[in-house]
Amino acid sequence: MQSYRFAVYGHIVVAERHGSGWRAFLPGNDGKRRPADFVIPDWVTEDSLAQYLEDLFHENATPRNGDVTPLD
Repeated sequence: MQSYRFAVYGHIVVAERHGSGWRAFLPGNDGKRRPADFVIPDWVTEDSLAQYLEDLFHENATPRNGDVTPLD
C-alpha cells in the first residue's frame, strides 16, 4: 500500500493506494484519522495526485495557504 501526504491549502490530507483505487483520510492531532468526504478517482496517478487535489480544492486557497505541497 502506497501512502502520500499533502498539505492542501492549510489542511493535511493522506491518500492511500488500495489496489487500483484510492482512499483519502484526514489525520487528527491525536494520531487517529477519519475518512475524507471526497473521492479520488481510480484514474488519478501518483504523479498527478497533487494536481488533482489542487483542482478539487482550489476554492479553499487563501493568501497564507495558497498551494498544495507534498509532505513525504
